[in-house]
Order: sequence, then structure tokens, then C-alpha cells
Amino acid sequence: MDEKQSAFTVTDRRKFTLEGDLREEASAPAEERAQEKPAASEKVVTMPAPPEREAAAKEEPGEEPELSQFTARETAEQNAAYRESSRQLDDMLRQANPEIGAAGTITFEHIIQSFYVSAMIAMGAGTEPGQKARVDILGARQSIDMLALLQEKTKGNLTQREEATLQNVLFELRMMFLEITNAIAQSAQRPADGKK
Repeated sequence: MDEKQSAFTVTDRRKFTLEGDLREEASAPAEERAQEKPAASEKVVTMPAPPEREAAAKEEPGEEPELSQFTARETAEQNAAYRESSRQLDDMLRQANPEIGAAGTITFEHIIQSFYVSAMIAMGAGTEPGQKARVDILGARQSIDMLALLQEKTKGNLTQREEATLQNVLFELRMMFLEITNAIAQSAQRPADGKK
């Protein structure tokens, strides 16, 4: 009995090259691209499925594993493959752009900054001069709430600098949120006052 080992394939399907040019494969309809073999320029990585996954797939076909079912070995292998792929990507970027330096390490401040920028944009920051600001107050509230949850869940595990940064960002975002919601409430009351 010759059973084929199940595996998954990762294919580079980006529409643009590193130089910013449209790839020829990207102009074809999605159905055609799905049936084509990868182009020579595409990097394809095929990894065998771990034996535990194969056994589970044979028992319960079509069911996705729960996240909690991944073993420490599977997680370590996936992490190693991710890091190797990231290293290869960094090497390709440095070859294409020799002036860029090595990628920096992601820090907790980067996470805070990401939520901060999302909340600020949702509250209309970054609007081009002369354009009306688009405010997504619910999106802003969600980003602020996620930062508050992050603060709660990391209590006692942050450096003084990280804790101060998170506290200052939350204070600033909440103040801006209050200003916007107060302005919205006042503008909602104006038409009712004008009709009396």
C-alpha cells in the first residue's frame, strides 16, 4: 500500500514584484491561476504534515484541528520555519535594496504604537489638508479597549518605560475620544434646539 504523505504548500502569489511591477501571472483570472503550476520566480515551500495530524485527518476528514491541539513540537517546527522564511525574505530585500539595514526586533512599544496609530486614524488624524476628516468612532473605541485589555493582562510584567508609554497613550487616546464624542453629542442636539 503506497500512501501519499499529506502536506501543505505555500506559494508566492503576490501581484507585484519587489521592483513594484505587475507580475504576468497576476493579470490572469483567479481560476486560471489556481490551476497553473507556480512560475519559476515563485518560491514554493512544501512541508510534510506531522504524523499526528495525518492520523487525525484519517479519523476525522474535513475537520479543522482546534488551536489548543498543537503540540510543542509542532509549534517549535512552525516557529523555526517562520524564522527561516523571514530570514530569507530579509536577505532578498537587502539584495534588492542594499541601503536598508537589518530588520529591527519587534518590541512591546511597537505593539502599543500600532494600536495608537489605528485609533488616531479612526478618530480622523492623518486627514489630508482641505479634506473632511473621516471618523470611525467605533473603530477608535475598539483600539482603545484593546490597549486597555493589554494593560490589564500585562500588569506587573512590563518595564517602567513600557508601563508609562501604555498609560500615556491610553490617556491621550481617551481624551481625544471624549472630545469627539462630546462634539458628536452636541451636534446631535443642535437640530432639535433649532426647531423649537
